[in-house]
Amino acid sequence: MLLTITLSCGRMRFLAESIGVDRPTAREPAMKASTDRILTTHTGSLPRPRSLVALILKREMDGTVDAPTFETETANAIEDVVARQIAAGIDVISDGEMSKPSYTTYVRHRIAGIAPDPRAAEQGRDIMLGRDLLQHPDFARQRGNFSEVPFPGCVGELRYNDRSALDRDLAHLKAAADKWRPTEVFMTAPSPGILTRFIINLHYPTEDAYVAALAETMQTEYRAIVAAGFLLQIDAPDLASARNNQYRHLTDDEFRSKIAERNVALLNAATAGLPPERMRLHVCWGNYEGPHTHDLPLTKIIDIAFKARPQAISIEAANPRHDHEWEDLKSVKIPDDKILIPGVIDSTTNFVEHPRLVAQRIGRYAQIVGRERLIAGVDCGFGTAVRSEPKVAASIVWAKLRALSDGAALASQRLWGSA
Repeated sequence: MLLTITLSCGRMRFLAESIGVDRPTAREPAMKASTDRILTTHTGSLPRPRSLVALILKREMDGTVDAPTFETETANAIEDVVARQIAAGIDVISDGEMSKPSYTTYVRHRIAGIAPDPRAAEQGRDIMLGRDLLQHPDFARQRGNFSEVPFPGCVGELRYNDRSALDRDLAHLKAAADKWRPTEVFMTAPSPGILTRFIINLHYPTEDAYVAALAETMQTEYRAIVAAGFLLQIDAPDLASARNNQYRHLTDDEFRSKIAERNVALLNAATAGLPPERMRLHVCWGNYEGPHTHDLPLTKIIDIAFKARPQAISIEAANPRHDHEWEDLKSVKIPDDKILIPGVIDSTTNFVEHPRLVAQRIGRYAQIVGRERLIAGVDCGFGTAVRSEPKVAASIVWAKLRALSDGAALASQRLWGSA
């Protein structure tokens, strides 16, 4: 598929043209829905074993990791994390992003034209400075960096030239899913827009050209995940959190029209031909316990997010800066074909939510969108970037997921009148 961008009357026009791309010949099964009880899921990343964390950090720092050892550790970790999700009562599970140093920067091991570069590391530090962090520099110093590994840069033409790591991840997840038989399985991949924030452009003449090249390149991964029989979750914090940091120089209206609209249009082009009912989109305001005082309100971005092709939309709803926005959704027209996945568990603190609170949060959204179009989720990932010391303790992550499933069971009793 070839993506092209043209300018007309000062507005972006995005065109997708299929060239020799296999399209699904039979209708894909619909995404599992909450037909008789509230289903549960999360956002993708989960605690990794310490031995695997050490291997990932070593590989990112100097590349000297034995490949067979890494794959064995990864396969074992994926089988274990799938079993743990089932034990915690989670219905729609993932591989926990076990093999990845972060939900974005892993692509440098798969896409030609991406490499470590000191210029990228320097620019990356500035991009991550949000308006709330600039307002509270004492907190910014306390918070530290998003990742222990510097951001890489785009240093040449992008080309998805090595599917081996992708195929291994797919195979490991399939083997674990075949063994443990979850209700449904998803795998994550970053949106083209969020990659502009974590893979710093040092090659393409404009950001528009860069995000278009990313959209074209990521098609390989998007299509492979769906072809493997999994749901594709596209992580797109660029639609919300990027306003606070990467595009802090723009107004809200400029961000909406110039950035969010462009990114959704290119995302739709990149997923052309993939069934919407096999995709979900995750939108968030940054997975950190901080002020979030300059976050873009949900009502200023949800209409654009609804234009994205994926059927399900995952949003933060337990974050204390956004927990109130269920009230705002009452006045929003939610398309009839969309499924909502509100986060009813916070991913940044070590508090374990009470199941009754979880059930109350689920009930609010059921009143808005209906019980059948609702899946209970988590605000964001628990391991979006590998750290030697995670922010949320692993045992607490699993307690939170158990609280999620217990709360969903309680909500189901209230909504259906049965367990």
